[in-house]
Amino acid sequence: MSKHKEDVLKAVRDNNINFVRLQFTDIFGIPKNVEIPAGRLQSVLEKGIAFDGSSIEGFMRISESDMYLRPDPMTFAIYPWTMDLGNGRTARIICDVLLPNGQPFPGDPRYVLKRAQSEVEKLGYSMYAGAEAEFFLFLRTPDGRASLELHDRGSYFDLTPLDRGEAARADIVVALEQMGFEIEAAHHEVAPSQHEIDFRYADVLRTADNIVTFRFVVKTIAMQHGLHATFMPKPVAGINGSGMHTHISLWRGSENAFYDPKAPYGLSEVARQFLAGIIEHIGAITALANPLVNSYKRLVPGYEAPVNISWARINRSALIRVPASNTPETSTRIELRSPDPSCNPYLAYAAILVSGLDGIKRKLTPPDPVEENIYELTREEREERGIGALPGSLDEALAALRRDKVVTAALGEHIVEKYLEAKEKELQEYRLAVTPWEIERYLEDY
Repeated sequence: MSKHKEDVLKAVRDNNINFVRLQFTDIFGIPKNVEIPAGRLQSVLEKGIAFDGSSIEGFMRISESDMYLRPDPMTFAIYPWTMDLGNGRTARIICDVLLPNGQPFPGDPRYVLKRAQSEVEKLGYSMYAGAEAEFFLFLRTPDGRASLELHDRGSYFDLTPLDRGEAARADIVVALEQMGFEIEAAHHEVAPSQHEIDFRYADVLRTADNIVTFRFVVKTIAMQHGLHATFMPKPVAGINGSGMHTHISLWRGSENAFYDPKAPYGLSEVARQFLAGIIEHIGAITALANPLVNSYKRLVPGYEAPVNISWARINRSALIRVPASNTPETSTRIELRSPDPSCNPYLAYAAILVSGLDGIKRKLTPPDPVEENIYELTREEREERGIGALPGSLDEALAALRRDKVVTAALGEHIVEKYLEAKEKELQEYRLAVTPWEIERYLEDY
């Protein structure tokens, strides 16, 4: 047995762990789990555990349902809120999904990212990512249901009197730290009841794991405070939506491959090629990084979310920004501002990675940076400068995904088929729905 597995078993014994949740995600990034008594953990670490994949969205048909979970010991963490429940504590381990023959299941989103990660490693690089996931905390109704009732009227960086939102955010930070997160900042965001907690960047797979864990912890602690946490991109019209700005860099060993002190913006040729690859494939990336019908109600002018395809340093209306840093040797990176926190981070980051990699392989050149406020440019001025637009709807984004051979090859036939099938169904349901806006707008006049 490997040292990591032995360390996990020791941690289980030393911390009075009674139950272990074996966690994985479906193709939409929704966490699933199988709970086992701690006494079974050694066997599961060595042999895995079988489960029925036919019941998981986007996995297998009933006739092909036998699948296995293989725990990744490096992801072991204890749920801190289970300490005082009286029946022992609960821990979790993130798992890879396998077929009965022991091969990776092609529909496992985590495997898709690991496969993309191996491609960049063949070129001698490692991709690192950091995420700024925003979320809303709403009050719950007396019977415990989620509502859209705001808990404050604060705005960006406000220091509001201690209330349920502030107290919940503090407890979320403590819980995350106890689970191994390095929290860098936590603050109120622009919109009322909107918050952000930033945790330290890591290699892209660990960051994707962390995002799934982060969303679960936020929702769990919020519920304990009588609040509902949502990562829905645009839950309330007329105020800012929630984004998940993603910071990206490539490293070659201990060297930041994105940094060149002699180049404009300090961006190396590799960084510019990677950036150009993202721009080349941004339509397909958007289908994964902005996966909901609701995502495109955030990607509109006037609410600090990108709409146009451009890059810059100080321009926050740009799709991609190059943040300034006083330690450029280690901190030079690009910031992709379009993703939202409803995405499956494994699939979104796999798409970003292979797109940037395509830019490096093809030695693509990015367009000139745009430092003006793009929202103030006319359509003619944007067209003259070659500034395109992000997909304006999920329908447009899915069409871009279908056309993109690089991204679809990275996802694999299984996930592409299941993802498109589910999203087409979601679009059809949306088309058939009659919304309150339509009733208010049309009922009396027509």
